[in-house]
Amino acid sequence: MANKAYLILEDGSVYEGESFGADMGASGEVVFDTAMVGYQEALTDPSLAGQILVMTYPLAGNYGINRFDVESSRLHLSGLVVREHCDVPSHWQSEMTLHEYLAQNAVPGLSGVDTRALTRKLRISGVMMGLMTRGEDPAEALAHLREIPHYGEIDYVRKVTSECAYEWPDGAAGGHHIVILDLGVKYNIMRVLSRKGAHVTVVPSSTTADDILALRPDGIVLSPGPGDPVHLGYVVETLKGVIGRAPIFGICLGHQTLGAAFGASTFKMKFGHRGGNHPVRDLSTGQIHITAQNHGYALDPDGLRDGMEVSLVNLNDETVEGLRHEELGIMSIQYHAEASPGPLDNAYFFDRFLDLIGQRKRN
Repeated sequence: MANKAYLILEDGSVYEGESFGADMGASGEVVFDTAMVGYQEALTDPSLAGQILVMTYPLAGNYGINRFDVESSRLHLSGLVVREHCDVPSHWQSEMTLHEYLAQNAVPGLSGVDTRALTRKLRISGVMMGLMTRGEDPAEALAHLREIPHYGEIDYVRKVTSECAYEWPDGAAGGHHIVILDLGVKYNIMRVLSRKGAHVTVVPSSTTADDILALRPDGIVLSPGPGDPVHLGYVVETLKGVIGRAPIFGICLGHQTLGAAFGASTFKMKFGHRGGNHPVRDLSTGQIHITAQNHGYALDPDGLRDGMEVSLVNLNDETVEGLRHEELGIMSIQYHAEASPGPLDNAYFFDRFLDLIGQRKRN
């Protein structure tokens, strides 16, 4: 096989394939995503920092890469594993191939892998660390892998957050002022809020409560992001200083940090939720929504206190998918209301949040 390469898992499993993209190795937590489309959005999602992504859909790259479907300023994942990648994309917006995109952004890819077998392995054994290599013998690579820090030991939020505060350029000057605490924010959160008339300011994850409040926010959004929330004590302390001062909307990692601020702990899931097909039930209405998700940790609700309630649950495993606090004007979801390319079932959460801000300002 030309350009023979390997993915080695920490339990010694070896998956052979053909390298594409950047000519280099990579290490990270190996996870799988069940979405059929959206590979460019996934590649630029900060929540995948430190991870090697396995796409379960067998073909990637068939509609190419364009300048519009990005969710951040760069690629964040460590590597990409697919069954087959397409070198002849067909789409009117396509500007380059997936191979060219990975190569330009120093991310290695591995194709020709039996991704069904690999996904089954991760479902049965749980996600684990892995190493992608061309030059090393698999046995040598395994020894190298065992010297690499584990995914859960690193605060990846500090690696992906913005370096300084900035205003999203398309916002409405006279609209509600939304401050987003950037734990690994996706562009589509700002796009959606701006389209709905909000003025958006993004601040780094280390921003203090006093500095956030000095911006006079009408509402605060806690963004998604990567890694184990146990490292985010500094974010939780910031939240404790802004709770009750403005309505708050937490998404994914933002949801988990909100839970921590109200006494809940988090736990590592066996293989996480990643993809665009996860069913969630709204406990207040009984309505079920199909959601896009990308997380490997979940909230344990047993410690919740001070009026915080569970509002949504996952129908597959009963994990917590949302929180609410009516009196304090707080809402959160574990999944992605800003999902791009979809599903779009949950975009109404942005309207609900903006309506809440309007009500609070009128009162």
